[in-house]
Amino acid sequence: MAMRRNILVALLFILFIIEGTIIPWLVPDAWQTRIVPHLVYIVILFVAVYGHRHTALVLGLIFGMIHDVVFYGQIIGTYSFAMGLSSYLMGLIFQAPRAPLPVMMTVVLLGSLLFDGILHALYTLFHLTDESFDFAFVDHMLPNLVIHFVFALVIYVPLRRQLEMLYRRRRASREDKA
Repeated sequence: MAMRRNILVALLFILFIIEGTIIPWLVPDAWQTRIVPHLVYIVILFVAVYGHRHTALVLGLIFGMIHDVVFYGQIIGTYSFAMGLSSYLMGLIFQAPRAPLPVMMTVVLLGSLLFDGILHALYTLFHLTDESFDFAFVDHMLPNLVIHFVFALVIYVPLRRQLEMLYRRRRASREDKA
């Protein structure tokens, strides 16, 4: 059980590195400021639905803070707050150990919108952006939604299997102790 948890954290860290190294090469220069895929966040949403919302909250806070420190240093804590809160809320609303593909894709779309909406609200609150929500929605959020959706489709089957095995074993060990 601890081994699978370590593998999950390693996967999140590898995706974090891919976000900062490989993804910028794949995104055309003209779209660099528009498309910023958050692959780590998508995996955290899977943990929120197939695992537990508290685990997703902690992972969101930790990896959001890493994002804040490494990439987005204007205000420390915005990504941490947005990732933690939105993944927790998605886990609270949609937690289902056997959620089918349409439900998970709905979680990815709504979670991505909530995440980007929280970020936009915080940046507007602290006067770091002058963009209207409508412009940000069309210019940033919709392109990110497409990327997040495609990535979620690609990882759905293998990640769901791994998370189901991890949390099935955890539930079985709890039942054996009771």
